[in-house]
Amino acid sequence: MLFKQLLLPFLAATVSAQSTVYLIRHGEKPADGSNGLTAQGQQRAQCLRTVFGASSSYDIGYIIAEQPKASQSSSSLPSPTNDVLTGYAGGARTRPLMTVQPLANDLGLTVDTSCDRDDQNCVADLVDGFEGGGNILICWEHDNLSDIVKALGDKNPPDYPDDSFNIIWTDPSPYNTITATASEDCPGLDSS
Repeated sequence: MLFKQLLLPFLAATVSAQSTVYLIRHGEKPADGSNGLTAQGQQRAQCLRTVFGASSSYDIGYIIAEQPKASQSSSSLPSPTNDVLTGYAGGARTRPLMTVQPLANDLGLTVDTSCDRDDQNCVADLVDGFEGGGNILICWEHDNLSDIVKALGDKNPPDYPDDSFNIIWTDPSPYNTITATASEDCPGLDSS
């Protein structure tokens, strides 16, 4: 009995420590810098339902996106009874959440938006504290993805290209290097 009491927490820690982190940029944004996603960005959000969906090999069990800012007209955060983006409609920093929300809905997951855009240590803490099953998907602004990878443990993270919206970085435990870079290969958006 004592053996089981000691073994179970160890196994749980081992499972969480072995999760792979996948990092992506939000979908395409308006050229004028306004909030939200373009039609192409919305198309990408729908494509991610297939790329990272339940039938994919990514086995996503946890999704993290940067914390949106509430709109000027609404300071209330969304409740479980309304659409998750309602309190943020028209607000800034909504692109990452808008990009992964359709996937999260399909997988029955709640997107963790507890970390501010510039708080990469918060993201690293969430990854380190994840005890669920499956892998972790992080969706953020491209300028901050390298900082997140560095906070996870990579001493020399790559830069996410300014002109790309389709790149998937793979960062397996112990999170000290990006081991693979792939394309989301969204039809009509990405050339293979």
